[in-house]
Amino acid sequence: MVRVLVIDDEPDVLLLCRVNLRHAGHEVLEAGDGEQGIADALERQPDVVVLDLMLPHIDGYDVLRTLRGDDRTSSVPVLILTAKTQQADRRRCLELGADAFITKPFVPDVLGDTIAELASLSDEERAANRTAALEQPGDPSSDRG
Repeated sequence: MVRVLVIDDEPDVLLLCRVNLRHAGHEVLEAGDGEQGIADALERQPDVVVLDLMLPHIDGYDVLRTLRGDDRTSSVPVLILTAKTQQADRRRCLELGADAFITKPFVPDVLGDTIAELASLSDEERAANRTAALEQPGDPSSDRG
């Protein structure tokens, strides 16, 4: 079982993630904004964070920057789940240390599979995947980073 923290301000997205990830056997924690997400990540030590970019109070970029800058969460895999579809957004997320990028609307099985994959990879493997995605010409990542 993977402990997943979902940080998103959309109740429907939280519900969809909760139902599908619990069905897949994962423990699901939820935060409705960036401040709460950071606090929960530091306190509850999830195995994977699912992070929206457009959040109230503190946006997802700043949440990601904070998580990567804290020793307690610097190596926790982060999957970006967002409606932002621009290549620049994907690149910025990868540069800040995100491990995967999925756009909304999303297929629940892809979300679950990506979380399982991230949880199974070492820090070094995830870093190598980020580097490879950033070095690709054109779109720096697929929908799975």
